[in-house]
Amino acid sequence: MKKNSVKIIGAALVFGMLASCSGTKQITEQQVARAAVNTPVDELAEQKQQEFEYLFVEALKQNMFGNPQKAIQLLSSCLEIDPNSSAAMFELANIHAANNDFTSASLLLEKAIKLNPDNKWYKLLLAQVYQQTRKFSEAADIYAGLLSKEPDNLEYMYMNAGLLANSQRFDEAITAYNRMEKKTGVNEQITVAKQQVYLSMGKVDKAFEEIQKLIDSNPGEAKYYGLLADLYQSQGDKENAMKNYRKIQELDPENGFVHFSLANYYLHEGDLERSFDETKQGFTSSSVDLQSKLQLFMLLTSNQGEGQLNEAQQDELIQILLEVHPDESLVHTVYAESLLKKNKLAEARTELLKSLEIEKNDYMIWERVMYIDNDLQDWDGLYGHTKEIMELFPNQPQGYFFHAIACVQLEKYDETINVVDEGLDYVVQNPQLEGNFLMLKGEAVYKQNKKEDAFKLFDKAVKVDPENYLTLNNYAYYLSVDGKDLDKAERMSGKVVERFPDNSTYLDTHAWVLFKKGEYTLAKFYMDSALKNGGADNPTLLEHYGDILFMLKKIGEAKTYWEKAKENGGNSEVLLRKIKEEKYIEE
Repeated sequence: MKKNSVKIIGAALVFGMLASCSGTKQITEQQVARAAVNTPVDELAEQKQQEFEYLFVEALKQNMFGNPQKAIQLLSSCLEIDPNSSAAMFELANIHAANNDFTSASLLLEKAIKLNPDNKWYKLLLAQVYQQTRKFSEAADIYAGLLSKEPDNLEYMYMNAGLLANSQRFDEAITAYNRMEKKTGVNEQITVAKQQVYLSMGKVDKAFEEIQKLIDSNPGEAKYYGLLADLYQSQGDKENAMKNYRKIQELDPENGFVHFSLANYYLHEGDLERSFDETKQGFTSSSVDLQSKLQLFMLLTSNQGEGQLNEAQQDELIQILLEVHPDESLVHTVYAESLLKKNKLAEARTELLKSLEIEKNDYMIWERVMYIDNDLQDWDGLYGHTKEIMELFPNQPQGYFFHAIACVQLEKYDETINVVDEGLDYVVQNPQLEGNFLMLKGEAVYKQNKKEDAFKLFDKAVKVDPENYLTLNNYAYYLSVDGKDLDKAERMSGKVVERFPDNSTYLDTHAWVLFKKGEYTLAKFYMDSALKNGGADNPTLLEHYGDILFMLKKIGEAKTYWEKAKENGGNSEVLLRKIKEEKYIEE
């Protein structure tokens, strides 16, 4: 009996697969030089010093190559040699911060700064870590300290002021912004920030004064009136809000952004029709950049928020974007996402491919195409697309993985084996992906009738990833087909069924293993469940059910299900003989 395992691989294998990728970095001279900080030769034996430097540079390399755990081990060894190396602490903290282990990162940085209080890079990273952990006041104090050394650094000033505001040290924040303003003059970014602080303090009049100061500095700048209009609207003064929106249109008739402000105004007024009409005018405007339009589109189509668009309105805005920005890859990507929500996979793929015609080197879009190819079971499409992906992104293992899937489906077994071996070289600390690669190679080897070699590969795949249920299922089935290690097959398929009790394919495998063990009554129980859970039209499952019924001496019912299998597409010679001869025939 032939099982459609090929379809199972394509439809189910990609779920749960974890991506594994790393960016390209360079080890800078500054990083290497840090190894010598606080590590004078007279404190360490020359041999230990050389060992330290080797381990330090090797750690930087490992981190660069996407092996952070190895880098952590090497840097820890550095600290064993020199417990006071602030450089090793800093690099280790960097890795922990990248892994969102902010507690470890902050402890290391705090110690590194005590050892080397003049290193601003340590302080900057610690400030970032404090921001991530919402220790805004502590981060603000770090920037204040940095400013004492570099009093004219505007970036430090702005960060200090913003963090003071976040920590609700409002008076200090205003003082900091005023200090900046003395150096830069009246500045939109500073003024808006001050306005927000005054609003947080409940000083609405001061907030209005700030915006008015901005307008006085440049009365012809239309967008400043927009800030004033928005402020009036937030305070419930609709008349003055509209007055200033109209002022924008008077000063700058081509200003597209004012339509978005008016859309928001009408939304709050409850006039949804006029709100959407203003939104459309903003989307049509060539003076509004695409990024602003897309940000608003995402806001209006999210699951939350006021004024969420209905499906027809979403489609209308997308069509406007396609007309105004036909050569922007992002527009086609947004359209594709909209189509995917409607489960229009083929149409979505078409739009993604249009996006790739414009921006060929966007890996994330290529990845979406691979998944859609797989979901559509378009193996020729997947084969062609992954060939291109492997050329464009030779270090991305997913391209090789999906190409191997396509090769198995297209019965290109030699190519499957070659591409798996190549793809495995790029898998880093990802047992799930490694296990899937090994399973695909096992499938190809099994199809070449090298069963013992295939079973060894399946064993290795299960050892690498014991929770890979597709591997467990297919391995169990192949063992049952061969009538080999049936107890082992039952344990594996039983584990799968326990995890997925409603999956007809997995239930069928378990039933077939039991059938091969001669446990026909129990096999029928699981096959009944398989048919009830979506398998009633599957010719393989129907044929298996007929086989079980035959062994239970229900000859008439067995023939009925064999005939149902034929009606649903089963056409093997063995099936036709079963129907004709009214008896079970083993393949």
